[in-house]
Amino acid sequence: MPLWLDPISLAAPSDPRALSTTEEAVRGIAAIMARRFGLAVPDRVTVYVYGERRAFEQGLIQDARVSPILAAKLSDFAIGVGARGQVLLYDQPRDRTEREWLRLIAHELTHVSQIELAGGEGRGEQWLAEGMAEWVAYSTLERLGLDALERRRLAATAGLRSHPTLLQNGLDLEARGTPRGFTAWHMREGALPTYQLAFLMADYLIERLGFDRMKGYFASFKSSSDRRANFERAFNETIADFETDVLAHLKAASAL
Repeated sequence: MPLWLDPISLAAPSDPRALSTTEEAVRGIAAIMARRFGLAVPDRVTVYVYGERRAFEQGLIQDARVSPILAAKLSDFAIGVGARGQVLLYDQPRDRTEREWLRLIAHELTHVSQIELAGGEGRGEQWLAEGMAEWVAYSTLERLGLDALERRRLAATAGLRSHPTLLQNGLDLEARGTPRGFTAWHMREGALPTYQLAFLMADYLIERLGFDRMKGYFASFKSSSDRRANFERAFNETIADFETDVLAHLKAASAL
């Protein structure tokens, strides 16, 4: 389903009833992302919706040109993938709610925007890309009156108390900054706690420095592929120093 997205003419909805179809949801959420958060939205995005896991796996190979080995791994646990100008979704209508479907679309569209900002795929720290995508998705749901960012913060912080191993041995953000490293972490610790932690780390940066810094970080990859230097320039500290700061913050928050 190819969709033309003109950020200037798209209207940002405030009522989720205006997003009853997948096409309306993609257009509406893209408008919120462009107008509310100033995110880069491509002129055209192709949306694929698959009704079963096997079709999703084949779609990753044929439509997103993912290697068969990676497609098999992703299709075991993922329900969505955002690529350059593409969103691939595994639809489970019996198991999903409207809120979760809109959250998924917003999350994957954020990845599309990150790729637009960075000028290519796989750039930037993967844990930060996922955390930012969750932050934008939750903020979009808040805009639509379906959720609250603060509620998500509280739920994610409570999740840390239920999964103490996430903070026990340090975060090792250098290793988990690559797609492979993040996926291994995710598969070992579980999807919910890992994504909640990624969200809290991105939220910590945004609360301290503002969302424009986050956009600037991804945009910096157009001129430099140096992960460490780009992070330090954008956030005024090294990845190692940030890990020390955010670990102390998360331990204090989860102890309350």
